[in-house]
Amino acid sequence: MTAKNYVLGLDIGTTSAKAVLFQKNGLVIAENENAYPVYHPNPSWVEQDPYEIEQAAIAAISDAVQKSGIDKNEILCVGISSAMHSLICMNHEHEPISPSITWADGRSVEQAARVKETVGESLYLKTGTPIHPMSPLCKLIWMKETNYSAYHQSAKFISIKEFLIQRWFHKYMVDYAVASASGLFNIHTFEWEEEALSAAGITRDQLSEPVPSTTICQGLTSELANQFHLPHDIPFVIGSSDGPLANLGIGAIDPGDVAITIGTSGAIRQMASKPQTDELQEIFCYGVTKDLWIMGGPTNNGGIVFQWLKDVLGETEVQRALETNNSAYDLLTNLAKSVKPGADGLLFLPFLNGERAPYWDANARGSFIGLTLAHKKQHMIRAGLEGVIFSLYSIGETLERLAGLPATIFASGGFARSPLWLQILSDIFGQEVRVPASHQSSAWGAAWFGMYALGEVPSLSAIKESIPMNNTYIPNNTNHMNYQELYQTYRELYFALKPHFKALAAIQRNEQK
Repeated sequence: MTAKNYVLGLDIGTTSAKAVLFQKNGLVIAENENAYPVYHPNPSWVEQDPYEIEQAAIAAISDAVQKSGIDKNEILCVGISSAMHSLICMNHEHEPISPSITWADGRSVEQAARVKETVGESLYLKTGTPIHPMSPLCKLIWMKETNYSAYHQSAKFISIKEFLIQRWFHKYMVDYAVASASGLFNIHTFEWEEEALSAAGITRDQLSEPVPSTTICQGLTSELANQFHLPHDIPFVIGSSDGPLANLGIGAIDPGDVAITIGTSGAIRQMASKPQTDELQEIFCYGVTKDLWIMGGPTNNGGIVFQWLKDVLGETEVQRALETNNSAYDLLTNLAKSVKPGADGLLFLPFLNGERAPYWDANARGSFIGLTLAHKKQHMIRAGLEGVIFSLYSIGETLERLAGLPATIFASGGFARSPLWLQILSDIFGQEVRVPASHQSSAWGAAWFGMYALGEVPSLSAIKESIPMNNTYIPNNTNHMNYQELYQTYRELYFALKPHFKALAAIQRNEQK
């Protein structure tokens, strides 16, 4: 009998599917990533093709397995991670009759605002999902009110992970965390919430069965197994959403462990042994298992801010990168490094894509504040990087109120490749920042859930012994004090500019019609 020494993590992200093949000790053997397009058929609409995502996921697994050169029979299982808040309408023939509408979609701004003003507090306290256009709840209310044709023809309303499970194993099931992020799931009872279903105009039989993250699916068709380059009977473990799995994958699961992830967007998260919500409705609280919840807040604006800065200000660096086979981001980071912390009094509010936590305001807009003739491109780059961390720090203040003081910060995501950005994080928070060797924390969390489901490891917390760590960043106290002074201004700017953001957003929407 072949020894099963490896485990696969499949991470269905916002813009790509990643498959990572791990040894059981957390060392990465092979990985592959396949991107898929995002479509914008109308202003503020953000959609994807579920079939394109499925093909990217299959190719990611297949290519990672083949790249590794190992015997496919040595792979124990596949654990699945996925982004939250997607919504697909399915017909009675189990076919999608709508695109996958992503978390970034803003079509339900008006519905979200009205729900928040009426029954929003009641729904939030039951579901832990902030009232915002990101949530499937608000998307469904928009569908109902606008007579969206697929809404009326739907047999099921599902997420992208549920779509893949249905395609591969012909079952409608959803893990607790993905269900919890829908705004339709009660985090106290772990059942679909009737008040939310009523608001959305749907019934519980139009939703999947909520199941634990350790639920196992098996029985690939021969054709599909060949496409995956996997055995037909390999267990697929349903796993969880990317947030809690990122925490698990970097070991941030004990009280005081805080995970900060920045990819396209960003988030700060902390695990908790009981659900915590309050009337301020500033952070999310999602169920993971029946004795584990995850609390925190997402920002819409993470790596996308650096990408925008590159596109707008980095023409020279992009050209030089092409000529020298370097990264334009590294060249821009080197520029920003030449500017002292605080960018000589220049602040950037990074709300280029509206904002989620802690404001939950789709009308929020990006702003440079404090520009003078002395400021140059390098100041704007540094202020942009600092602004993303200030945004996460503001969410961290709210999280601290409900979950207590952070003890250790773990960093993951694309930004963890940038020493400058990590030092800025350490300096602004005034805390040591630990960085795992692998940036694929959600995939490792999914793989670990797979091993846990199959009895290969004793507990979720045991993962701490199997996370190869890389660098640790120590805060500079002088920089921290300077950042604290700047932050006092930063935190007041949103509220001072809020009415102007609303007016400008209305003008922009009218211009786009």
